[in-house]
Amino acid sequence: MSLLSAYLVDDEPLAFKRLARLLADTGRVAVAGSNTDPTKALSELQTTSCDVIFADIEMPDLSGFEMLAKLKPQPLVVFTTAYSQYALQAFELHSVDYLLKPIDPRHLERALTKLERILKGAESPPRIEALLAQLAAALPVKQSFPARLPSRLGDRIEFVEVTRVTHFYANEKLTYASTPKKDFVIDSTIAQLEETLDPAKFVRIHRSTVVNIEYVKELYSWFSERMMVRINDGKETELTVARDRVKALKERLGLYS
Repeated sequence: MSLLSAYLVDDEPLAFKRLARLLADTGRVAVAGSNTDPTKALSELQTTSCDVIFADIEMPDLSGFEMLAKLKPQPLVVFTTAYSQYALQAFELHSVDYLLKPIDPRHLERALTKLERILKGAESPPRIEALLAQLAAALPVKQSFPARLPSRLGDRIEFVEVTRVTHFYANEKLTYASTPKKDFVIDSTIAQLEETLDPAKFVRIHRSTVVNIEYVKELYSWFSERMMVRINDGKETELTVARDRVKALKERLGLYS
């Protein structure tokens, strides 16, 4: 049996790599093309032939819905999303498949079987034009995240670039933003930071710690089912990962086993 030809669009590198690996592991799919930029993907798809597109929903500039709506004729599509609020019952009713992140290999196999049945003519292809327009209109405005945080020292206020922060930690009723050069006292609590920072980059690993995964250098086991994180901050800082936070951190780092 010939392989399904797929094009992948996802702006999250870790999720992108995991999907490509899962597809390769099935032995049922050949990746015809891919891009982490939906605008560039849209241009490439004008000249790339494929059986199905695996598309993330929330992406910068163009959502997955908006990107697919611009393609004529409408291709077969499997949506991937970390957000369960996107009218998943509507996907089912319209026979449009979807995969919740982190993607379960069993659900991926289900989607591939469905696609094969459609391509063989054993199942009717979905009619998604109206659904795409409806869901694109309902798509919430993409949440913005702070780029800088204020740090007060007496009458002086210094602004800390969030991208420079390796981790945030609480100590003796104060919260600190740690950078490779120095630590800054900030007004937010750890709970507030967990709510306001970009969840794709910052993960709470302990009741008193939020880590920037872009600075994670090493992850290793510790006692009592906990783990330790070593930070790439020039100081080899080590942070404890609470037992109930290990799974979430692993998933953000692309470790699903």
